[in-house]
Amino acid sequence: MGIVEEAHNVRIVGRGNEIVVLAHGFGTDQSVWKHLVPHLVDDYRVILYDNMGAGTTNPEYFDFDRYYTIHGFAYDLLAIFEELEVKSCIFVGHSLSAMVGLLASISHPHLFTKLILVSASPRFLNDSEYFGGFQPEDLKQLYDGIRSNYKAWCSGFAPLVIGGDMESVAVQEFSRTLFNMRPDIALSLAQTIFEFDLRSILGLVTVPCHIIQSTKDLAAPVVVAEYLRLNLGGKTIVEVMPTEGHLPQLSAPDVVIPVLLNHIRHDLAEAK
Repeated sequence: MGIVEEAHNVRIVGRGNEIVVLAHGFGTDQSVWKHLVPHLVDDYRVILYDNMGAGTTNPEYFDFDRYYTIHGFAYDLLAIFEELEVKSCIFVGHSLSAMVGLLASISHPHLFTKLILVSASPRFLNDSEYFGGFQPEDLKQLYDGIRSNYKAWCSGFAPLVIGGDMESVAVQEFSRTLFNMRPDIALSLAQTIFEFDLRSILGLVTVPCHIIQSTKDLAAPVVVAEYLRLNLGGKTIVEVMPTEGHLPQLSAPDVVIPVLLNHIRHDLAEAK
């Protein structure tokens, strides 16, 4: 196993000529795809990895300067592709990783046959002509919570993001992976993610994009999915699912897995 593979806990499962890459968002790790993977392994070679900073990675490898912007994650993704000799893939990215996939595709479009973007947002902060879902004061409260009592913040943040109560399995699972992160790394990543603005690069994306969205998502409202559709440079399709929360692949797998499989198996003209 190469250095990059080891650092990112790269795991390759399944068989098939086509590669599907599954990439997770903030506060989770590759286990967030556990409901989807069994449905792919008979037909695809599936690559899973952990973003640097996830609780499953070595915190000593986390470079605060490198991940000050999400470009660091795009460089990581391309390094994984290079080490594994990936020539082409279907990329499924959740939240942060949806935008990482978009960034990587701009410089290396030949590596992606399509991008499937789950709960994606190019900008979380509102401004005068854009609704991202958050005001600056919301972010100040979020950062203060992480600084003051990380465990308590995790317990409060998880049900808000998932859209359920603390008793739900999905909330407990997200709380676990969130709490596994080192607090200073979680704070740094939260600042990187919640303050980025990638709206200006959307028109440079030429790879076909499938946008998958919950009806109700605190972190990525439905209007953001429509904004992506209107501003991405390539062909796009949006599917809004009757689900709630930012991690529907974890909280509502019975609804989400068939949708994801449809978009993985069918290209834009064929998606049903």
